[in-house]
Amino acid sequence: MPSVCFYFQVHQPFRVKPYSVFDIGEDEKYFADRSESNLNNAKILRKVADKCYLPTNAVMLELLHKHPQFRISYSISGTALDQFETFAPEVIESFRALVATGRVELLTETSHHSLSVLYSEQEFRTQVEEHTARIERLFGVKPTAFRNTELIYDDRIAKLVEEMGFSAILAEGADHVLGWRAPTFVYRPAGCKKIALLLKHYRLSDDIAFRFSNRDWADWPLTAPKFARWVDEQNGNGNLVNLFMDYETFGEHQWADTGIFDFLRHLPEEILKHPDNDFVTVSEAAKRFAPVSELHVPQTMSWADMERDLSAWRSNPMQEAALNAVYALEAEVKKSGDAALIADWRKLTTSDHFYYMCTKWFSDGDVHKYFNPYDTPYDAFVSFMNVIHDVTLRLKAPAPTYAIA
Repeated sequence: MPSVCFYFQVHQPFRVKPYSVFDIGEDEKYFADRSESNLNNAKILRKVADKCYLPTNAVMLELLHKHPQFRISYSISGTALDQFETFAPEVIESFRALVATGRVELLTETSHHSLSVLYSEQEFRTQVEEHTARIERLFGVKPTAFRNTELIYDDRIAKLVEEMGFSAILAEGADHVLGWRAPTFVYRPAGCKKIALLLKHYRLSDDIAFRFSNRDWADWPLTAPKFARWVDEQNGNGNLVNLFMDYETFGEHQWADTGIFDFLRHLPEEILKHPDNDFVTVSEAAKRFAPVSELHVPQTMSWADMERDLSAWRSNPMQEAALNAVYALEAEVKKSGDAALIADWRKLTTSDHFYYMCTKWFSDGDVHKYFNPYDTPYDAFVSFMNVIHDVTLRLKAPAPTYAIA
């Protein structure tokens, strides 16, 4: 019997505004919103809240009340929470209503949706600990499962996350890693003893996330009964159907007029028509199903693009230069003790900045344009590096002195 595990990533970054060489040394408000700019974080957040977060949460709450077996798992980035609290506090209240049902799980991730696990284990641990504490403070639940930024994963990361006390971790069900294996089972990460590994069923997940409104797709239109049949076909071929996707799928990537909300409203009912089907959260799946085998992932993978690797953030010299520059400042920034500077630096570690610098404009081009406010990857790079220059100047500035009365 396949148990369906719905997991959604909820994330919005603080986008760097157009920041020219003339702003260096003059302007420390790197993320300030300019009403005339398409980089207005408040406007973007408000738009996505109205199109996606609020209506989708309303549908999810309706489904949780209607179907006692329905379950959902989420991770909400710290930068998204920051913006919800500032620009749309009702979104947080709507997530609290979901969590209050007792059938919604919140996972931990890095607080700033960063690539820190690739550059600084200390910063990675700090961001994970801060995010765990914040989820507990805001929602009254302590996460026990973990998902890394963009499902970036390998054996080393799994072992590190296990050492931090988490019982489950998510990853992409990439063909080049699985080989003959199926993503419909729980696995044990190589070198680990306790933590469970859940793998995204990318074909079925992407049918919803990317192909739903594609009229050239052979299986268009995608209906709830049709998709439920595909889930039923997993009977006898695994324990889990892990449907992992961006929450912005609903209403933003797939607009309301595509029928995506009607599809979502009817899907649980159709899946539950089969007596062997049910829904589980990530942690419930980890407890219910024993790992079938160890899975060795020596090379880092992710859920991004066709390659399922790190090339979305590290495939050109601009990205490498920007990443190296921001992490080279870590020790000095933290040593400064300047809370505002540390907060700005952490916002600069968010993975989206480097994603916007990607020059892969082929099969993945449309994906890289989601929420991308820059005209070109080069514009993203120039603004980011100018900000890095300003941060360096702030580090060199003398500490303020105060007159003694």
